[in-house]
Amino acid sequence: MTRFLSYPPLLLALLLAFGVTGVAHAEKADAGKPTNIEADQMAYDDVKQINTFSGNVVLKRGTLIMKADKMVVTQDPAGYQFATLTGVSGGVATFRQKRDGGSDLWMEGQGERIEYDGKNELARFFSKAKLKRLEGSKPTDEVEGEFISYDSRTEFFSVNNTANGGSKPGAGRIKVVIQPRPESKGSK
Repeated sequence: MTRFLSYPPLLLALLLAFGVTGVAHAEKADAGKPTNIEADQMAYDDVKQINTFSGNVVLKRGTLIMKADKMVVTQDPAGYQFATLTGVSGGVATFRQKRDGGSDLWMEGQGERIEYDGKNELARFFSKAKLKRLEGSKPTDEVEGEFISYDSRTEFFSVNNTANGGSKPGAGRIKVVIQPRPESKGSK
């Protein structure tokens, strides 16, 4: 059964730091919001600074929602957090977050494995990777490949045809769908 977890003081400090450093936030307001995590189970190794959540994991911070079967959060000596989310065998981990720049702009993504670098605010999606920019529920751009790197600070992403982040001839194809943009009111 999914439930809110009760955290020991040191773990609570780790989770608050995770929220403050801002892992993959496109909406700047999310960085100051509390991080809430629900899961079926949690294990915390204080010595190694590793926190493992498993079973129906849901992380919420402001507009950011990430879901996975398992999430492992580590912390480096400087206090930056790194999260690895994985889906159930053959499934995917997902995220959804509001983007800055408009009232109803969103980014949605998925991959069998998602790695978040809190220090650089960089998300990497591995295998069955998809990323969509949305206006409301309408996709404006969609990309798909075996590897997607997304920098939330600049909203820049790249797509490659191998899960190790490189591109090889014959390894597969990436797919991109760019929707037509409505004409601006002043153009003819």
